[in-house]
Amino acid sequence: MVKLTINGIEAEVDEGSSILTAAESVDLYIPRLCYHPDLPSGVGKKTTGNVFRGSQEIKNIGGNVDYEGCGLCAIEIEGRDGILQACDTVVEEGMVVFIDTPAIVAHRQEKLVSILSTHPHACLTCAQREGCAREPCPPNVPVDERCCEKFGRCELQKVAEYVGIREDTPRYVPQKLPKIEDEPLIIRNYNLCIGCTRCIRACSDLRDIDALGMAFDGKQLLVGSKAISLGESGCKFCGACVEVCPTGALLDQEVIWADREAVLLPCVNNCPLEIDIPRYLRLVAAGDYTQATAVIREKAALPSVLAHVCHHPCEEKCRRTDLNGALCIMGLKRTAVENDTRQWQSELSISKSTGKRVGIVGSGPAGLSAAFYLARLGHDVTIFEEQMEPGGMLRSGIPSYRLPRTVLEADIQVLTDMGVKMKTGTPIGEEISVTQLRNDFDVVLLAIGTQVGKDLLIEGHDFTGVYNGLDFLKKVNAGDKPDLGKEVIVVGGGSVAIDVARTSIRLGAEKVMLTCLETDEEMPAHEWEISEAVDEGVELHTSWGPRRILCENGKVSGVELIRCTCVFDEEGCFNPSFDEETLQTITADTVFFAVGQSVDLSKISKGLELKLKEEGTLATKENTWESQISGIFVAGDVVTGPTSVVEAMATGRQAASQIDTYLGGTGILVERLAGDPIINHQLGHDEDFYKWGRPKLPLLPKNDRVSSFEEVELALPLEVAQKEAQRCLQCDLRLLLTQLTMPPEAWLLFVKKEIDQVPLGPGVFTLADSEKTVLIIKGTDSLQAALKEQITQQPNAKLFQFEEDPMYTKRETELLQQYVQDHGKIPGEDELDDLF
Repeated sequence: MVKLTINGIEAEVDEGSSILTAAESVDLYIPRLCYHPDLPSGVGKKTTGNVFRGSQEIKNIGGNVDYEGCGLCAIEIEGRDGILQACDTVVEEGMVVFIDTPAIVAHRQEKLVSILSTHPHACLTCAQREGCAREPCPPNVPVDERCCEKFGRCELQKVAEYVGIREDTPRYVPQKLPKIEDEPLIIRNYNLCIGCTRCIRACSDLRDIDALGMAFDGKQLLVGSKAISLGESGCKFCGACVEVCPTGALLDQEVIWADREAVLLPCVNNCPLEIDIPRYLRLVAAGDYTQATAVIREKAALPSVLAHVCHHPCEEKCRRTDLNGALCIMGLKRTAVENDTRQWQSELSISKSTGKRVGIVGSGPAGLSAAFYLARLGHDVTIFEEQMEPGGMLRSGIPSYRLPRTVLEADIQVLTDMGVKMKTGTPIGEEISVTQLRNDFDVVLLAIGTQVGKDLLIEGHDFTGVYNGLDFLKKVNAGDKPDLGKEVIVVGGGSVAIDVARTSIRLGAEKVMLTCLETDEEMPAHEWEISEAVDEGVELHTSWGPRRILCENGKVSGVELIRCTCVFDEEGCFNPSFDEETLQTITADTVFFAVGQSVDLSKISKGLELKLKEEGTLATKENTWESQISGIFVAGDVVTGPTSVVEAMATGRQAASQIDTYLGGTGILVERLAGDPIINHQLGHDEDFYKWGRPKLPLLPKNDRVSSFEEVELALPLEVAQKEAQRCLQCDLRLLLTQLTMPPEAWLLFVKKEIDQVPLGPGVFTLADSEKTVLIIKGTDSLQAALKEQITQQPNAKLFQFEEDPMYTKRETELLQQYVQDHGKIPGEDELDDLF
């Protein structure tokens, strides 16, 4: 360890540390723009050869030229001549360092003049800059002289305000340099580049990708890509360069400052269970399938089920889509669970028994998910299932060619091994009422789903040969094989309709036709399942609705269809319009209705005052999964309406947390199963990474598919799966970079002693908690009096700032506008779960 003194304060740091690091260790701020704590020093960084800014090639002239640094981290050292740079000067025993002498301040301002002379900065000196959205511009400054969309959160802006912008700083003259917006994910605006080389060091030293470089054109050092495009340069689009850029020279294509993590990790954000997808993909890429499964199981109680039937909303938002197609995330999940050695079970701890009993009605995805987490929390869980085997709609509603029963049973076995009791063949509402369950258990969870298929009450709906599609699937999944005749018509455009059609083919129907009101693009079924159905021979008749069922000799003979011209009205509500003059008739031996599902409360509601919402689902107390009756919770489709397996599992997980809180627990779900993540920030250089394409999931041969109920989608070969996992952009890694230290803010302790020193006149104050989270921004005609009032009104306030301003209403508006731009909400406003 080395001891030194900085501005009179003693510091002790590791030998070899820089003075900049030493200053930060004692909370002394030294301004900087080229320094980043996760990167090697930029000082001495050499040119790398010719570089490109779009199609413009910049020739490197004069061999290797060194980057000298931004010069803002200026310091003086007792006994040494001149001004040095704190980022590149190593500590020595007994050193005496000064960081804010008049000479240092003047030196920094001189360096800042040099930086701003080639960077748009009109907004930095504008008197109306606070809270300004840049458009429209009150002083009408030309667009290319204004700051960029990072204004208000820009590192260069904050550093410039701290250092101080000299009045003689020259006006910026637009350079008309390339701005590249037509490449995936990243915008490059070289008009805003200050040549700090952070992006180069992030790409080469941190990521080992080496797609960016620097050339000396004879006058200055210029940053660019090593080929015409980022992809051809070997870029892996990880975003590290954007993350470390101190200006707006590098920006994400989608910039939503208030919801940044959701934008950067759309796969996780779009997953109802918020599974850590990048982490388990890294493990799959490394061949560690057991740890990958452990990561999945931390959030998903039924990982094997999900690996087969999840509709993978994560893939819809995958950032790799902007390059050449989303990752096959669901296929990689299957790779993990099918090659799992179950070593994670040693971490599957069960908390000490709480003595509390939870009765769950329904063993579908919501009920099973809730049971898993409640059992781990130490509660005694019993599931009541009407059918003879557990699984709910997973077993009775989903055909085995999509979800093999062995897969479902493997996930259920984990729950029974944990001590969850399954009482099958026990319908609630007949011999046992919900009221009785409530008396026997501390909590009851209703997870009964939407188990009733809807019918269309059109002419002929009650003819022989007209059936409900959901009832049909239940019978087939129970082992029945009804004779459907040669021609089958399925009415409906969702996933259930597709399953009914494909099941009909497997039962021997020669011609299966699916008709729905929606166009091809509007069909609610997923594109991949529609494609598989068509491949198996299902005929689509989109934009047609059934007008009446036709009959011969007391049995269905066909359907008269009417052309649907529009499904939704101008307000987006379901309100189909028809062309009465355009009709067609299709012959059929069997007709199925698969047009939606509803909740059947006729049995379980006996003796209970369960409230329903307009759409027919169960009502809950505000922002909870608890019904209007204390101690009776709900989860899954019974409260949300028909959704998906993964969404139902998410509601079960959330309900489990609230049930635990109701029972006196913390509501914190026990999730740790995987070991500590080992993060390798070096991604390496791979030629043509941007061209690596998504593999097609292997399918059972068509002839084998239509003649059996064998699973259609097969697993990726291991070598293909590992290569596919390596296509991941690893968007999360940039969020693990060290947060930069920004110039200090003038916060005061929110105590009477400090408030007594505040002026009596008008102004605006800001209150924050101990983490500097802003609680309120308010203008007032008397700062001191208003702050004293807030002592009792804001018990969480620990810090405050204030500004004197006679136009305090205007100033309050400016500060609030700036806050909303940064955070997407008013100070102190709660962000509620989208589900509510």
